[in-house]
Amino acid sequence: MPELPEVETTRRGVAPWSVGQRVLSVEVREPRLRWPIPADLPQQLCGQQITAVERRAKYLLFRMASGSLLVHLGMSGSLRVIRDDSPLLRHDHVQIQLSSGDRLRYNDPRRFGCMLWLGSGESHSLLEGLGPEPLSDVFSGELLYVRSRGRRGPVKPFLMDGKVVVGVGNIYANEALFMAGIRPDRPAGKISLARYARLVEAVKQVLTSAINQGGTTLRDFVGGDGKPGYFAQQLTVYGRAGAPCTGCGRPLREVRLGQRSTVYCVACQR
Repeated sequence: MPELPEVETTRRGVAPWSVGQRVLSVEVREPRLRWPIPADLPQQLCGQQITAVERRAKYLLFRMASGSLLVHLGMSGSLRVIRDDSPLLRHDHVQIQLSSGDRLRYNDPRRFGCMLWLGSGESHSLLEGLGPEPLSDVFSGELLYVRSRGRRGPVKPFLMDGKVVVGVGNIYANEALFMAGIRPDRPAGKISLARYARLVEAVKQVLTSAINQGGTTLRDFVGGDGKPGYFAQQLTVYGRAGAPCTGCGRPLREVRLGQRSTVYCVACQR
């Protein structure tokens, strides 16, 4: 599933070609996504000028004068800028023609994403109750420490809770916990303020590195420019169960936490 770095990579890829452009036409080839595309979406978008492309958690927001286009990439989706005569692919469900001659194509084999219209000043349940952005100053060790008090559940699902902090998905939670030396199954309420401070720094470092390298290529994810990400080449624990730990050489252990694969080192993480 595209996580925050992949979505941010997509935003950075499509923004330069989208901002300032006017929407000339919208072709909806398949409206049956996880959240169905509204029948009036083409009518809402046509004639609008894109003033900004923003990200909130794992959602993209194309800002326009009368509202915003809300896009989610789902489990296997991508949003690409097409600047040539490349033919439409099987799972290209939406194509947006821009005044520059470029096109935005939304591809989603599993159809788990969304493309919705929010009127000016309108919100959506998908955006409500979200925690702070992990790369913001609001996200701190003190915040995690305060919100974790009294929690008996494991720290990894706690870190992945979008109401606590947005965008820390499975891949990057594994990596950050390893970098911070914290066992993913340790009760969230038993972790000290100092260790949470280290975890926050690890989260920020891992996410920043992944964004700078274009995200992590898993299955068929590509960025807005159609190119894959390269962070997967630096993964230390995710997907490496049984392989030697990069720190101590012991075999990495895999368990299931919150129905997600979790890999860690029994010696380096405590």
